[in-house]
Amino acid sequence: MATFGFTLPTTAEGLIILGITLLVLWIVISIPVYISGELITGGKADFGSAMGATLGGALAYVIILWAGSFLLEPILGASAVMISFIFAILVWLAVYRASFDTGWLQAAGIVVVGWLVLVVVDVVLTSLFGVAIPKFWPF
Repeated sequence: MATFGFTLPTTAEGLIILGITLLVLWIVISIPVYISGELITGGKADFGSAMGATLGGALAYVIILWAGSFLLEPILGASAVMISFIFAILVWLAVYRASFDTGWLQAAGIVVVGWLVLVVVDVVLTSLFGVAIPKFWPF
């Protein structure tokens, strides 16, 4: 059985709350991606593209990282995680590139500006409401 950093709910109410929470988190996380997409593409981005990029990028990242690590570790050992991580980042950027119809450098710009906006939103939410966005960086 997989070990998570949290316990999955076992009741219907808990599953409904988890679903609503994930939906709200998806929308909140898509806002910085939309803002950065607007800035980088010169106003050609839309919120639907940002939501698609956020969901698709996250799913692709997790699947590639997990599958690559799982499949390559018996062959490459500990370096499999780093190789999978690099490949997962490239796939994530490819999703952003396709979602916003940009080049690789613009996709990377959307990610960087999105992270900066997300940090500002996180500071504001924490200061005003005591609620923080789950941390996505390893430090």
